Amino acid sequence: MNHEAVSAVFFEESYIVPADQTARSLFSRLPHGKDYAEQLIECLATGYLVAVIESVCIREVQRLTDAEVEVVVGRSIRIDHLGPIPPGSPLRLRGWVERLSDRSVTFRVRAHDAHEVVCEAVVTLVATSRETIESRITAKVSALREPGS
Repeated sequence: MNHEAVSAVFFEESYIVPADQTARSLFSRLPHGKDYAEQLIECLATGYLVAVIESVCIREVQRLTDAEVEVVVGRSIRIDHLGPIPPGSPLRLRGWVERLSDRSVTFRVRAHDAHEVVCEAVVTLVATSRETIESRITAKVSALREPGS
């Protein structure tokens, strides 16, 4: 990871909320949410909001890593979903590097629509060895295939 370049990262990103990323839509596809999905609102699901924010942060760090050697993964996300975001809404995300260590970077992200701040988040990502993480995944997949696992 290029620490000097990462430390200067600032992004401004626009995102239009698709109709299939609402709480109702997401929960209707989950086994535990099917029974009550129709009672939920037609606004951006917090889970999708997390994914949108994390994907933009990962993209920014990924640009400054050697993808053959390193992979960027999420370590932690703290999010305050502060307001409803209906489908079709243009969302504006602004983020900057708040903290940088040897292998990790922490972003502060704020999202707003035309009316208000709808989200504040802190995202910590880690640039880790691709070989190491792939080895760990392989070991877990192998363990799942063993009888009695």
